[in-house]
Amino acid sequence: MSTILSRNTFFVKEHPAVFKAAKFYDIYNPDTSEMIMTCREANLGFFTKIMRFSDARKMTPFHLQVDDTRGNRIVSVKRGFTWFVSVVEVFDAKDVLIGRFRQKLFSIGGRFELFDAQDNHVLTLRGKFTSWEFKLLRDGVEFATISKQWAGLAREMFTSADNYMIQISDRVPAESPLRPLIIAAAMCIDLVLKE
Repeated sequence: MSTILSRNTFFVKEHPAVFKAAKFYDIYNPDTSEMIMTCREANLGFFTKIMRFSDARKMTPFHLQVDDTRGNRIVSVKRGFTWFVSVVEVFDAKDVLIGRFRQKLFSIGGRFELFDAQDNHVLTLRGKFTSWEFKLLRDGVEFATISKQWAGLAREMFTSADNYMIQISDRVPAESPLRPLIIAAAMCIDLVLKE
């Protein structure tokens, strides 16, 4: 696992654009404002691009790749075409499955159950109906929070770009296999719940 993921705070900034099909994010160290990772959705198919500009955009497949600034893969996040609930898969740098997010159909504020590659439940991602804050929990204990950050009036009104702050608890060890899943959770929130 990359040492970049041993940090406890990350700032995820989506690239703003009025008309765009693909998603692009930069991930920063919020203490130094240094960009430490990039997240790109490349190679969109023609029909996926067309659907991204319609009401069907929430159903379209995606494949995001998170890389360090030298281009080394950290994690990738994939989902196929979906109707009602999403199952998002997370892969490591060698494209080996490390976990899945399974969306709960009827949840207020958004909810996913996170499973490891062996299908063991590891965390619950739960949002609040009244705010843009999401918590990653296990047995009521908080492991991380992901909160939307205000981007300014013009950006909020005229683009779909969002910013997120990821705060990982000290109870998550630096080499924990949960860390890439927590980073992937921010992308999952944006693409599945907030698109």
